[in-house]
Amino acid sequence: MKISKFGGSSLANADQIRKVCDIISDDHSRKVVVVSAPGKRNPGDTKVTDLLIRLAEVILADKDHQKELYSVVDRFNGIAADLELDQYLMEDIESDLKRRVSSDHTDPARFMDLIKAAGEDNCARLVTAYLFSIGKYARYLDPKEAGMFLTDEFGNAQVLPETYDNLRKISDHPGIIVFPGFFGYTLNGDVVTFPRGGSDITGSILAAALEVDVYENWTDVDAVYAINPELVRNPYPMKEITYDEMRELAYAGFSVLHEEALSPAYRKGIPVHIRNTNNPRSPGTVIVKKRKNYEGMVTGIAGAKGFIDVNLSRYLMNREVGFVVKVLKIFADEGVPFEHMPSGIDSISIVLKASQFPEDKETRIIERLKSELDIETINISRNLALVMIVGEAMAKTVGVTARAAGCLSRAGINLEIIDQGASEISVIFGIREEYCDYALKELYKEFFIN
Repeated sequence: MKISKFGGSSLANADQIRKVCDIISDDHSRKVVVVSAPGKRNPGDTKVTDLLIRLAEVILADKDHQKELYSVVDRFNGIAADLELDQYLMEDIESDLKRRVSSDHTDPARFMDLIKAAGEDNCARLVTAYLFSIGKYARYLDPKEAGMFLTDEFGNAQVLPETYDNLRKISDHPGIIVFPGFFGYTLNGDVVTFPRGGSDITGSILAAALEVDVYENWTDVDAVYAINPELVRNPYPMKEITYDEMRELAYAGFSVLHEEALSPAYRKGIPVHIRNTNNPRSPGTVIVKKRKNYEGMVTGIAGAKGFIDVNLSRYLMNREVGFVVKVLKIFADEGVPFEHMPSGIDSISIVLKASQFPEDKETRIIERLKSELDIETINISRNLALVMIVGEAMAKTVGVTARAAGCLSRAGINLEIIDQGASEISVIFGIREEYCDYALKELYKEFFIN
């Protein structure tokens, strides 16, 4: 049994949906299908989810929303017409959208999630209807009926433990189950969504609940590549990669899979197979718990911008028991998570995402660090990028970090931070943002070309 999740690019128009349904029909083990909202039809197009967000924003601003509403209706109408589906389906979808926009919107976050979820929900109805039209027994399954219960953190929901027991009953349903991704319900019955890209999470939760053999994640690329394919022509495709390696790379900018999506599948040891809807014969990339083959020292190279380094110095800092705990408590009190914390004898660096460190919080935190902990020197470095090399084989190889640092040095890139985790499967270099893409290209040459 397989869970097959299809992303927005795989469902952008009628032709893509036909491809998806051919893939489903080709393998009887594809019993449960998870769908995203329709994505971009071309580079200048707008995703349905973005149309829905704009619709919600206009309504919350108490402006006329008819233009935004019918831009969504027309997208679904066009797909249904091209698939030659019955008109009653479009009437149902239009009615559903009108019901949502007329709902109470005194709680903006709750209302936004209700509107956003319409993309996946109605796309699942379209796919189900088309499968029926080509002679397949398929059933749309409402996440509420299935028992997909989440926390009431609108826009950032987490799965509740009882959900897994609820979803196990799906295996008893006959035929093909079409399940909308991205959203579930609170215990109070409100629609609530995962973060953007959360259909990956839905698929992983279902895979874990049903303990399937494979979780297929269908997208628009042939494989997970060793580097962003927008930076390098014909990058090296990875045939196999571990959960841990993929988690590290997703954190640093790999957008093939949502960074939270691996957790449910990881706990159950279920392989995740990345495949291309437009080229289903391509072998793709398999994400596994333990690799059988290592094709090189470094598996992948990634980078992310938008970081800040807060460097704290105080003489004999290391002699004070609990000092770091006190520092981190101040950040925690302000709701600011830290990403990395390299340290010296009398100094520590707190690396943060700039988006989590607005000016008001920065002012309060700096004042508290000085007044409560008597910090002598606080230096803040902005506009940092974190460039990462990842590979489980690195832990068994001498000199990888030196080789990477030497490569960046020869390229004239100054290293502001070097951080290697205890597992030794990744090394992070903090550099200026403007050098991020250049650094990635140079590291790729070093480990994959040279």
